[in-house]
Amino acid sequence: MANFNTVFVTGGAGYIGSHCIVELLEAGYSVIAIDNFANSVNGEHGEAPSLKRVEQITGKPVIFYQCDLLDKSKLEEIFSKHKIDCVIHFASMKAVGESMQVPLLYYKNNIVGTINLLEVMKQNNCYQLVFSSSCTVYGNPEYLPITEEHPTGDVTNVYGRTKYFIEEMLKDISAAEKNWNIISLRYFNPVGAHPSGLIGEDPTKAFTNLMPYMAQVAIGNKESLTIFGGDYDTVDGTGVRDYIHVMDLASGHVAALDKLNKEHLRLKVYNLGLGTGLSVKELVHEFEEVTGVHIPYALGPRRVGDVDSLVCDGSLAVTELQWQPKYDVKMMCRDFWRWQTMNPNGYRSETATAAKLNGTTLAVNGKQLNGH
Repeated sequence: MANFNTVFVTGGAGYIGSHCIVELLEAGYSVIAIDNFANSVNGEHGEAPSLKRVEQITGKPVIFYQCDLLDKSKLEEIFSKHKIDCVIHFASMKAVGESMQVPLLYYKNNIVGTINLLEVMKQNNCYQLVFSSSCTVYGNPEYLPITEEHPTGDVTNVYGRTKYFIEEMLKDISAAEKNWNIISLRYFNPVGAHPSGLIGEDPTKAFTNLMPYMAQVAIGNKESLTIFGGDYDTVDGTGVRDYIHVMDLASGHVAALDKLNKEHLRLKVYNLGLGTGLSVKELVHEFEEVTGVHIPYALGPRRVGDVDSLVCDGSLAVTELQWQPKYDVKMMCRDFWRWQTMNPNGYRSETATAAKLNGTTLAVNGKQLNGH
């Protein structure tokens, strides 16, 4: 790496953050992570169970602080202790449904927290940033697949608006101050887990994503899946999304850092997705095929803020970041199921086993899953 080695990761104990830290450590970066545990499990003494697992996977240390981005003085204190070269900003409240119920909480946490981070970065002459954005900034798409040139701003939910407003802030500061070097990554739908089964998505709120919900049904913790909306203008009436394996998403962040290391971009936006649309029912079918477990479901009302279809054109990231996704939907399902079966209660599970899956077989509810 030419210019920088130490990466500051906000929201590092969360689902995407923890998987990204694995990739960062394996790429040779040193990592300092913070989290306020709003979306992740808090271990004893303010430790992050997910990051203990990351250290186990990589054999490398992670420096961790429990810190909320709204606590600017704590943020300043951390920056004063370390020479931070660049920042990956994941920390965010992120549930679409919840955001429509408590909008002020989302605006305060996501936007004010980001302003504090940017101000502290500037105070410490740290201008390299990878921002965790979202395909929600595109709103109801005018065309599919969605390129980075697609209009933004006509957003259908509060969570997406916070991401849009932050992107507008980044446009303004990068135009006003030439030192800034920022890549904004617009994610489509991250799913899956690390192939070791040691880390994965462990939702802390009732507003949960589709794959954890399915897995909870498959493992017997929930009776059935609720599919929100069966009358969308799609192949089977259920919402269509572009799913991407969390490890492909993680490698996209390392590729973005490499790009910032080589070029001064001011601000550049990339989509990260596979470019394949899958309906909710189709994903349920794939999950059933991989796990051998039937997932009963019921159709519920649409959620406020959801759109019919979101499918990505990720060719710009492939071309300019030299990034190449490696995982298909079956691998997404298989890896998430491995995480769920090894950790039936997530990071709270006392029966979590070490990553010794090669050649082993797990049995859950009488169904078997072979490690790949």
